[in-house]
Amino acid sequence: MDDNWHDELPIYKQLVIKLKQGILNGTFVENQLLPSVRTVSSELNINHITVAKSYHELVDEGLIEKKRGLGMIVLNGAMEKLLIAERQAFLHQELPKLIDKIQQLNIPIDDVISAIKESRD
Repeated sequence: MDDNWHDELPIYKQLVIKLKQGILNGTFVENQLLPSVRTVSSELNINHITVAKSYHELVDEGLIEKKRGLGMIVLNGAMEKLLIAERQAFLHQELPKLIDKIQQLNIPIDDVISAIKESRD
């Protein structure tokens, strides 16, 4: 994980996003221990309380859990749960903005479809 932070969101929220991306891209796999709070805190130069708050948010979302004596572990089904949530967010938040922009620029739908197909090759 990188330690690039911006002012748009609190650092703990940005860390939550980075951890979710890590689960989605396979950096953190199901049933794997996450790095300790102190390790993440040290590597990213952020307060350990900030890291703990991020981990607790992921616990509340049902993506990780604390294993007594071991640390935080990625739960079975976390990736699928994230994929479903990310797909819904894309379809309901990002796609409408993209459609508005396409219409604003008067781009023919066939051009959009062709560009999508070309980008997948």
